[in-house]
Amino acid sequence: MSQPNIDAFGLARPSALASRSISPENPTGLPGQGGRATTGTGAEAARDLGVGWKVSPSIPLPARSVVELAAIEGSGMLQHLWVPVRPEWWRRLVIRFYWDGADEPSIELPIGDLFGLGWDEFTVFSSSRVVTAPYCGLNVYWPMPFRTGARVTIENISDDETFLYYYLDYGLGEVPDDAMYLHATWNRSNPVEGGIHTLLDVSGAGKYVGTYLAVGVNHPGWWGEGELKFFLDDDGEFATIVGTGTEDYFGGAWNFDVPGRGYTPYFSERVGLHQVIRPDGLYSSQTRFGMYRWHSDDAVAFTSRLRVTVQNLGWKPDWRYLVRRDDIASTSFWYATSPRASGTPALDADVLLVASPRP
Repeated sequence: MSQPNIDAFGLARPSALASRSISPENPTGLPGQGGRATTGTGAEAARDLGVGWKVSPSIPLPARSVVELAAIEGSGMLQHLWVPVRPEWWRRLVIRFYWDGADEPSIELPIGDLFGLGWDEFTVFSSSRVVTAPYCGLNVYWPMPFRTGARVTIENISDDETFLYYYLDYGLGEVPDDAMYLHATWNRSNPVEGGIHTLLDVSGAGKYVGTYLAVGVNHPGWWGEGELKFFLDDDGEFATIVGTGTEDYFGGAWNFDVPGRGYTPYFSERVGLHQVIRPDGLYSSQTRFGMYRWHSDDAVAFTSRLRVTVQNLGWKPDWRYLVRRDDIASTSFWYATSPRASGTPALDADVLLVASPRP
C-alpha cells in the first residue's frame, strides 16, 4: 500500500503555533485575559450585566493620533485581521506593521487599500487573501511571520474622532529559518506622467506576491492597454516578465467588456475586477475600477532587485496607442529576507484624497 500524501492531512495535523487573538476585549492577547474590562465603549450598554458582557468591544481613535493595536513579543505569525471600517474612513486611517523591533514599518497603507477598497465605496468580494463582507467587514489573510516581535499601529490623520473594532488573530511558536517578512507599499500617480506608473522598486532578495490597483480614468476611452512589467535583478532597459495588457494581467481579456453588458466585475481566489464604479451624472463623473491579482501560485522571485511598472495606455481614434494621464494608486505585496521599511511615500490627507467625493 502506498504512503498517503502527508499534505492532504494539513488541517488534521497538530498546529505548530499556539493560538492567540488581540482585540479591545483582550488587548494583550495573553491567555485567560479576555473579557475582563470594567470600563470601555460598551460599559453603558452592559450596565445591567457587568464584567464579561461586551464591556470593551472597541477603542477610540482621537483626531490626529497614533494608536497601538498590538505589541507582541516572541516569534510567530499574524494570520488574520478583521476590522469593520466605514468607507469615509478608508483613506483617513493609515495602518502600519513593524517586525522584530524595527523602527520603520514594513507595511504602511491607507486602511481601505489593504483590503482592495481604495474608492470610498463598499463592494462585497471574496478571494484567498482578502474578503469583504456586509457591511464593511474587512478581512485580510496574508501570512505574516516574525521572530522577536510584532507591532501594529493605526493613525487617524483626520481632524475627526472615530472608534475601531478589530480582531488580530495570530500564533506563537518557532518560525522556520527561511521564512521571509511580508511587506506592502502604496504608491499613487495622479495623474500618471509619461505614461508609466511605478508600483514598486526595491533592492534585496524576495518574492512578489500581490497587486491591487485603484484606477480612476481622467478622460474618455479605454484605459488598460498598457503592459505590466517586472524588471528582475540585473534587468536594464528591458524587463524579464512583460504582459500583454492591464486586463490580461488581472485575468480578464478584451477590455473587461462583455458584449451588451460593458465593464463586468468578477472575483475569484487569485484574480478579479471586483469594483466598477460608474458615473452617476452628478458628483461621480468618471468611472473608477478596483482589481487584484494574488501571486499565490506564481510568485515572482528576485535575488537583488525588483522594479514593477504599468503603462497607462489607451487608443487614439485612428487605432494608434494613446499615452494617458489617469489616476492610478497601487498596493504591492512582497516577501523579503529582512524587515526593512516599506518605502511608502509620506501619506497625508492631500495625497490620499479621493477626488470629487460624493457628499
